[in-house]
Amino acid sequence: MTRAVLGLDLGTSEAKAGLFDLDGRPLGIARRACPIEIGPDGRAEQDPADWWRALAASVRALDTSGVELVAICGVGQGPTLAVLDEQARPVRPAITWQDRRTGGATGFGLLPKLAWLARADPEAAAAARWLLGSWDALGLWLTGRAATALQAHEAPLPGDALLAAGIDPARIPPAIAVGELLGPLRPAAADELGLGPGIPVMAGVNDGTASMLGAGLLAPGDAVDTGGASGGFGVYADRPLELPGTFSAPAPIEGRWVLGGAMASTGAALTWLRDALLGGRWTLDELEAEAAALGPGADGLVFLPYLAGERAPIFDELARGAFVGLTLGHTRAHLARAVLEAAAYAIRHVAEPILAAGVPVTELRLAGGPARSDLWARIKADVTGFPVAIPRVGETALLGAAILAAVGAGVVPDRVAAIRRMTAIERRMAPDPGAQQRYERLFGVYRALYPALAPSFVELAAIAGS
Repeated sequence: MTRAVLGLDLGTSEAKAGLFDLDGRPLGIARRACPIEIGPDGRAEQDPADWWRALAASVRALDTSGVELVAICGVGQGPTLAVLDEQARPVRPAITWQDRRTGGATGFGLLPKLAWLARADPEAAAAARWLLGSWDALGLWLTGRAATALQAHEAPLPGDALLAAGIDPARIPPAIAVGELLGPLRPAAADELGLGPGIPVMAGVNDGTASMLGAGLLAPGDAVDTGGASGGFGVYADRPLELPGTFSAPAPIEGRWVLGGAMASTGAALTWLRDALLGGRWTLDELEAEAAALGPGADGLVFLPYLAGERAPIFDELARGAFVGLTLGHTRAHLARAVLEAAAYAIRHVAEPILAAGVPVTELRLAGGPARSDLWARIKADVTGFPVAIPRVGETALLGAAILAAVGAGVVPDRVAAIRRMTAIERRMAPDPGAQQRYERLFGVYRALYPALAPSFVELAAIAGS
């Protein structure tokens, strides 16, 4: 019988489940879509019950016969606020990290969302027993234990700040360390997942941090594009640095710091193009194939991917998306190419001050959907100038969750040992010097567009809100 660990991920567009052996080889990965309500007022909400239904369907789709499941860990999107009652049922829709009503684009964490909840929906705030992030909600559903999983450098939300925001501190679950034993899988949850009860469940973390583990980052200079709906860039360093537009925090392994930033919708922009703009008549693979027939720069078309405001590096919730350079000669292939290139420009934009401070990027590991696309990998290598690596497991957040599960269960001694044992690189790609030269000019255009358009974004937001 094969010993295995189960990683779970409550992403924005889909819930995923991955079964891995103790060498990190996938035994099965399944996913189910999660709907999201996007409104012109900036709302971006999801029903947590949809999360659970999608996750349960994903787990049941896995073949666990012949497998001894030794541990489970769930990670998820964030900062996203779930509002649950005493029975862990949703009181209202979850306020996702994409929601622009809360001021969330100006910083990380749940506090802005908690303050907004108290102002805008005091009845829900009063009816809540637990106010917690997506991965903590998942842990509660799996084990019946309410806890707030914190990394080693994180502190609980201060009681005085919660009171000032209008939130009863008793609504925030007590803290537990990421990766620690949360409890056994409770029978009711096990039945819905199609698993046996009593399997140890470890406390999770945001899926961006999990991706750093699953992508195999260990040494200074190792970097990751976290992919997903938002997109993000992080690079390991041997020291902390406070740089404009970036975060600096201890990495999920000892002796390293991670520098970088999370964007708002670089991955979601491609889905938006397919569904909202093109009516879903072409698949992403078809759009990428058409985009691949074009050269760098989409014949003079540049896209700003600020469809949900923007986080790093500009932190402006009023920022808006824009195609710049459109002509009658541009087609859907050009639009697709411009959207793909924008995700690479956004990574380079976040990396700029980090590189200027002397922190090297020796290799960029691609996670999530971009890891499955040779075209997107090529574009990211050529735009950034970084050598690109495609991990054996593209769903790095799932693998990161599995790593936390394996370490928590004691089947590997620590996270470094688990990364060395459970992660691997499938192939590598070097930047093309000719394409790099062209993208250097195009990035200059991209870089200049936001400062030029920012006053118009403010005026458009005022008009839309009037």
